[in-house]
Amino acid sequence: QVQLVEFGGGLVQAEGPRRLSCVASGRILGINAMGWYRQAPGKQRELVAMMSSGGTANYADFVKGRFTISMDNAKNMVYLQMNNLKPEDTAVYYCHGQVRDRASGPYMNYWGPGTQVTVSS
Repeated sequence: QVQLVEFGGGLVQAEGPRRLSCVASGRILGINAMGWYRQAPGKQRELVAMMSSGGTANYADFVKGRFTISMDNAKNMVYLQMNNLKPEDTAVYYCHGQVRDRASGPYMNYWGPGTQVTVSS
């Protein structure tokens, strides 16, 4: 089994920064990509940013220029540096990983339990 756990959520003032971290642990034979999604109350979960193990990053339009994703492949960790936060960024942020946990198996989708980020105006 594979577990993902997020760290770093909390209350932050508008225009301030916050850094989220996520670590994957367990039976990990390979990681194809890791990233971040978020879900605000009453809304669907949406992609924030994703990075492949090769370093290619994709961002949602609403965070381009403000958020930066990075990975530490050796530690099975992914980070999300969030700058210039806005009240509309308030959401539960979920870590996501495409992880191979069997020698000949496919990459499977794993999720962390989520961490709340609240941006006050």
